[in-house]
Amino acid sequence: MEKNNLKGWLYLLPAFLFLGAFMIYPLIDVFVYSFEEGYNSASQTFFGVGTYNYSYVLHDPYFLQAVKNTFILVMITVPVSTGLALLISVALSSIKPLRDLFQTVYFLPYVTNTLAVGLVFMILFKKTPYSDGLVNLLINWFGGNSVDFIEGPYWAKMFVLCFYTVWVVMPFKILILTSALASVNQVYYNAARVDGTSSFRIFRKITLPMISPMIFYLVITGFIGAFKAYSDAVALFGTDLNAAEMNTIVGYVYDMLYGDSGGYPSYASAAAIILFTIVLTITCINLLVSKKHVHY
Repeated sequence: MEKNNLKGWLYLLPAFLFLGAFMIYPLIDVFVYSFEEGYNSASQTFFGVGTYNYSYVLHDPYFLQAVKNTFILVMITVPVSTGLALLISVALSSIKPLRDLFQTVYFLPYVTNTLAVGLVFMILFKKTPYSDGLVNLLINWFGGNSVDFIEGPYWAKMFVLCFYTVWVVMPFKILILTSALASVNQVYYNAARVDGTSSFRIFRKITLPMISPMIFYLVITGFIGAFKAYSDAVALFGTDLNAAEMNTIVGYVYDMLYGDSGGYPSYASAAAIILFTIVLTITCINLLVSKKHVHY
């Protein structure tokens, strides 16, 4: 038995080495950097150790704006994309002819380059000297006034960013939920129909509990993915996200390292640790909630 255990640990050793080298060590390194005040990456020196980096980041208006944008993005896009994906998946499951074709069509935005999709959205929403954009043409057609969704008011820019994010992440969720619905045992549905159960009650009492592990998985990964949002905002508003008031926490970390305000790895490390703490806290809360609402 001990020999078999040793062989099993040897099989896992490459994975442990990979995780240690590329995940655990960088995390520890970032944690250490976050407490080194005035760290200089060129000379590898610093002049003190303390919590000043965290204090600076938490009082930086650019970081607070990034936190606000990220939380709005998370709170809107995760439930909306998951709910829409569930509705579309249920509809696809009930349509037998051409179901595979529809699945492929819905999955296309997921495999399309992010910047290419962002360019399309700019054409749809951006006002130019020659056109107000297709969306504004529709708004004008219904009697509304044109809105500059790319360089205009904050709510308009946030609407475009949320819409874009939902559009990008929803195809993957549709694919996962469609597969989950197909794996539900039809015996449960047949028994419910024999008892005269309504379709809505079947969906609430059978379908949702049976696919709840997949829904929970999508919610968790959705939260993590939304907190890591950065390329979506760049695709829509360019690289100067602070000027557009549309930066995210990951964008703030990048700017502190490589942007116009770059060269501050200690501040970037502190912001990264704060982001890690937020994501870890929300994940733990979701795990606690899942014990009551997820059926394995």
